Amino acid sequence: MTAEMVAPAWMHAQISAEEYDSWSEEQCAGIEIVDGMVVVSPSASKRHNRLARILANALDAAAGPDWNADTDFDVRLQDVPLTNRRPDVVVYRAETIDFAPTRPEHVLLVVEVVSPGSETTDRIVKVDQYAKAGIPFYWRIEQAANGVPVVYTYVLDPASRAYRDGEMFAGTIKAAVPFPVTVDLGTV
Repeated sequence: MTAEMVAPAWMHAQISAEEYDSWSEEQCAGIEIVDGMVVVSPSASKRHNRLARILANALDAAAGPDWNADTDFDVRLQDVPLTNRRPDVVVYRAETIDFAPTRPEHVLLVVEVVSPGSETTDRIVKVDQYAKAGIPFYWRIEQAANGVPVVYTYVLDPASRAYRDGEMFAGTIKAAVPFPVTVDLGTV
């Protein structure tokens, strides 16, 4: 069996921002674009989705009228070569809700929930991409074996375009981004 039999031809060629923007929401769901190439990720687990939803709801409630928190949409990190990431949670400026695509300057915080198979991407690759794009805060949630999620927070150093370590939380997050937020992730 050849790769052509498994994956459609468009997955073997670099695509442009214009091509991607012409695709339907259904075509874009569940994929990311890195350096113009389509990256398909397996579906997230129920635990993964629950953590993202709990966190997004808490961030949205704490954010006030200036910020929104949502899940499952693209953030356009660069146009050429096209790089779109789909963080598990995004906190973005409320006035940009109808802007498409969402760009780094609209975003305050991105959160990735680490799943089996995404460890290297979420711990190393995305951290670097989000920092270079200028997103002020990055949180990574590790799903511990005991059921208590561990949250690692990072803050952007604008001069170096690199993240520095922030606080680490187990179960309950008490942080400011720049608004104060408390989230009990408990044992999910």
